[in-house]
Amino acid sequence: MKNSIFKSICLAATGVFLASLLLIMSILYTYFSDIQLETLKKQTELVSVAVQDQGISFLKKIDNKDFRITLIESDGDVLYDTVSPADSMENHLGREEIREALAKGYGESTRYSSTLLERQIYTAKLLPDGTVIRLSETHYSVLSLILMMTQPIAIVAVIAAVLSLILASRLSEKIIKPLNELNIDKPELKDSYEELKPLIERINSQQRQLKSQSAELRRKQEEFNAATYNMNEGIVLLNETGTILSINHSASKILSASKYCIGKDILLVNRSIEIQNLLNKAQSGEHADVMMNINGLEYQINASPVVSDDSISGIALIIFDITEKEKAEQMRREFSANVSHELKTPLHSISGYAELMKNGLVKENDIVSFSSRIYSEAQRMIVLVDDIIKLSRLDEGTYDMELEETDLFAVAHETVDILKPAADAKNLTVTLNGGSSKIYGFPQLLNGLVYNLCDNAIKYNRQNGSVDITVIQDNNKTILTVSDNGIGIPKEHQERIFERFYRVDKSHSKEVGGTGLGLSIVKHAARLHDAEIKLESVPDGGTTISVIFPEKSLL
Repeated sequence: MKNSIFKSICLAATGVFLASLLLIMSILYTYFSDIQLETLKKQTELVSVAVQDQGISFLKKIDNKDFRITLIESDGDVLYDTVSPADSMENHLGREEIREALAKGYGESTRYSSTLLERQIYTAKLLPDGTVIRLSETHYSVLSLILMMTQPIAIVAVIAAVLSLILASRLSEKIIKPLNELNIDKPELKDSYEELKPLIERINSQQRQLKSQSAELRRKQEEFNAATYNMNEGIVLLNETGTILSINHSASKILSASKYCIGKDILLVNRSIEIQNLLNKAQSGEHADVMMNINGLEYQINASPVVSDDSISGIALIIFDITEKEKAEQMRREFSANVSHELKTPLHSISGYAELMKNGLVKENDIVSFSSRIYSEAQRMIVLVDDIIKLSRLDEGTYDMELEETDLFAVAHETVDILKPAADAKNLTVTLNGGSSKIYGFPQLLNGLVYNLCDNAIKYNRQNGSVDITVIQDNNKTILTVSDNGIGIPKEHQERIFERFYRVDKSHSKEVGGTGLGLSIVKHAARLHDAEIKLESVPDGGTTISVIFPEKSLL
């Protein structure tokens, strides 16, 4: 705007200068031309009087180079000329000033030279004897006058240009200054032009509208952030080209994106082929999803195009953590396979023994033995099914159980009594130490936890071994410890023994009647009581398992 004003002022100044120059030159030229013509006319009068008195001899005595004198006969022949020989000059009867003088007694005319830079002024007067005296003088044309005054005009033009530039610069700055100093946030008419009032009012109106819209957008953004911040699912909003418009905390964490990723392309955050293909499908208007492994976890990413006015205006990405779901599905598959396998063996044994007895292929003396084996396998199936039912209930939660005050020491004492026959069969020494330790928990689960730990300590022990059970309170925590000096667990198996159906030595487990579900029951029961399990074991040196119940479980 400043440049436009500056140029306009300069052009206006230049136009005014040129117009003034032309006007002044025109007026001066006309004024001096009239004076010169009047002077020449008076000179003609004087010369005509002198010629009448003295004749042609007067003309021969004149030595004046300012103007030219010519004496002409009434027929147009030149009698005398102060510049050229008379006999060499053409007839002047056709000249305008001569004809006018012959007709009216006085005549005048103006003629330009061939270059248009000069013009001749002619004045003629009829003498009493019929001759005509004519005077002529050179007069410069406007063009020649301008050429002669080029230098002074140039000096004046330069001075005028400099003054115009200075004036234009200062004036444009003065005009623009109120606009430059205008506070857009709080525009006021204080020192501004009255003409700016509509603009200022419009800016104020738009400022109020923008502030209102900004506050509304900020409020909606805060609501959106508050609603999505604590979501486990990741949410990413993109524009139609894949630029990130919004991303919640979970998505930032999953994609390892910084808080400065807003406004950047999603492919700068994650360059995987799966994401690229997902975006391509969404940009073409398709709903798509993909399964991805990110940092060792499984995620499902759904992409939905946002359609506005029949065109794709954005893309919404929703990221689900399906790691636990996949693990649960895998566990269910493994569980089904293990259950089928575990049930298949005793069923085949029972079916085989029963088939032999049905076909009468068993001697009478062996019937008791076969019946005993069938009974043993059936009992094994019953124990297995019972453990499976227990685990299934634990998987479903504790909604059908009630929290009660339970003395863990009393539970351990009761368990020792129940397992005494099994311990006596291996000549084991079982000791129970500690004292009353009451916790607030689920009695059924606590009974199962203590029973399975003690049962394993007896089953996987040596003849004449020992089992030590301790229930104590330490730092407001209840600690149950079951220790044996049995076969122990190799280090490479210690992390997996709490998995369902996992056995360190399958052949030995079958010999002692283990189902591989006991420690899984222990793990689930401990988890539901927020308890911590610690394992210490040395092959051929025994095993110690401690279950630490937190303070909130205490009464």
